[in-house]
Amino acid sequence: MGIDIFVIGLDEENKQVLERLPWAGNYEFHGLLTPEDLQHGDIDFEALLKSAQHELDAFDGDVGAIVSYWDFPAASLVPMLCARYGLPSVSLEAILKCEHKYWSRLEQREVIDELPHFGIVDLDDERPSPPDGVGFPMWLKPVKSFSSELAFKAENEAEFADAVAEIRDGVGRVGEPFGYVLDQVRLPPEIAEVGGAACLAEEALHGVQAAVEGYVYRGEVTVYGALDSINYPDSSSFLRHQYPSQLGEEPVQRMRDVAERVMRRIGFDNGTFSIEFFCDPESGQVCLLEINPRHSQSHAELFEFVDGVANHEIMVRLGLGQDPARRPSRGKYQIAGKWYLRRFSDGVVTRVPTPEEIAAVQERIDGTQIEIVPEVGQRLSDLPEQDSYSFELAHLFVAAHTEHEMVQKYEACVAALPFEFE
Repeated sequence: MGIDIFVIGLDEENKQVLERLPWAGNYEFHGLLTPEDLQHGDIDFEALLKSAQHELDAFDGDVGAIVSYWDFPAASLVPMLCARYGLPSVSLEAILKCEHKYWSRLEQREVIDELPHFGIVDLDDERPSPPDGVGFPMWLKPVKSFSSELAFKAENEAEFADAVAEIRDGVGRVGEPFGYVLDQVRLPPEIAEVGGAACLAEEALHGVQAAVEGYVYRGEVTVYGALDSINYPDSSSFLRHQYPSQLGEEPVQRMRDVAERVMRRIGFDNGTFSIEFFCDPESGQVCLLEINPRHSQSHAELFEFVDGVANHEIMVRLGLGQDPARRPSRGKYQIAGKWYLRRFSDGVVTRVPTPEEIAAVQERIDGTQIEIVPEVGQRLSDLPEQDSYSFELAHLFVAAHTEHEMVQKYEACVAALPFEFE
């Protein structure tokens, strides 16, 4: 039998990615809590922690590693469980310095200038106003949320007031359990004061979006990949993420430098990270958007297509306390994208592509993998984890030898995938 590795929130799709890792034969992957436990409805962090401990205590064998590729609450459960079972992991404090958007900004400000003006909006104030020094257009978001849930762009005072009202109503769902986790570490006074259910305002950034993925092992920061994030025209919703970045060496190097400075400052060690940026294509300047204290599972297939091995491999190695120094390897393709087929209005799904239709497309167009998001009968606005402006219909992984070829393949896939709504 192989080494037993527990993956918090393991789902079928990622289990398949893990089982395709080159050394997967040496590992036995076990799910610990389901994605539904972690993301749907009210989050009872204490209950999740107890449930996970109960499952691990009852396991007949040695727990070799506990890992996850999800944000809160999974990212915070990992260090707490690893501490209990004496396993390597990043510290809880370092995770929270990434996950609490305001705390993260305060830390970043100590070592970099590449960040927007920001401040806290007082949700207890009857008529809150924008923080000093933060001008329109601005983004308003909870200091902790899922995906882009409750993130709103405000161009003026009226939109600011609407966004604050929405955030005030919904901030507790994630903010309250997040507050419980914040109580487990010694907080600086300014973070203790705002707590886990606060609202952050940040001046809107401009340019194109990109990200770097990396890890820290024994204090050494390594960035192993840069990706582009491309939005739908005139929208803040992602059309695709693509790897490797097509931006050129200079902005990629700048993102790498910023990542190294910030992760050292945070004291992040023995973990993977993904940092999102805005880049100005004219000047090559970069600006840090946010730090995720985990690698991106939605990029796993992209690394697999291009490098021959998914980024999950690094998570597994770090979980086992091993040096994940990447062996240079090549995949079959030069570029790969994760595309988001979206609908920008609500509706009830009356037809989705059948498994046979999907298989036919994947067979006809090489380097493609298609996952359908909604089910027949579902109302799109009831789907979990959607951004504030659109609904996901499908995720399409498309690999090719050039960006142009990848775009053509994607368009051919979409043309062959029938959806209907009422």
